[in-house]
Amino acid sequence: MARMSYAQAACAALERAMSADARVVALGEDVGRGGIFGQYRGLQQKFGAGRVIDTPISEATIMGASVGMALAGLKPVVEMRVVDFALCAMDEIVNQAAKARFMFGGQGRVSLVARMPIGIWSGSAAQHSQSLEAWFAHVPGLAVVTPATPQDNYSLLAAAIESGDPVIYMEHKELWGAQEEVETQARAELGRARVLRSGSDVTLVSWSRTDWISDVVPHLAYGAVVKTTMDAFG
Repeated sequence: MARMSYAQAACAALERAMSADARVVALGEDVGRGGIFGQYRGLQQKFGAGRVIDTPISEATIMGASVGMALAGLKPVVEMRVVDFALCAMDEIVNQAAKARFMFGGQGRVSLVARMPIGIWSGSAAQHSQSLEAWFAHVPGLAVVTPATPQDNYSLLAAAIESGDPVIYMEHKELWGAQEEVETQARAELGRARVLRSGSDVTLVSWSRTDWISDVVPHLAYGAVVKTTMDAFG
């Protein structure tokens, strides 16, 4: 085990996936310099600009190219910087990535992970602070993942890359510096909730930063509580 931040854990998971499978590539704005949160730090230096690809500022182009890459057999990890910017690529996400497998009887799979940081970010104003996981959770064909801890961000990113289908991967912007011990051999399963505390009276369901806060501040839970984390929506 190693102590990692939320950002470092995701970077480590992506590095491991890229080392294991040459089809895994990353692309988006500023990924070459490590991403605005450091979630790609060092990857272009290790794998080169052909696999960690800096793109123009055009979300529709980034996502459209990624869908094509996936249909051609690659496994792109797509950086949208913040979820708000993904709204410029909704046609590519909702009408192309989510539907291709079903429209063509499984002959084409869109194995991509779209990273869309969510949540309030101090000083970032209204167009950089939304949490739109409910939107994407209602789109057939998309899996939605909202990691709550560094361990989640390591294990769930690995599972998302391996899933073979389009995954909307939403990391909370105020969790990037959160730290804990991360077990790099731990596996996660998309669509299965994680029980953090067992009880018999009440079920509390949470995800993303809300789960992290309630986990590290235990007095927020009262009585005998069953508390689950929605790691992914199906």
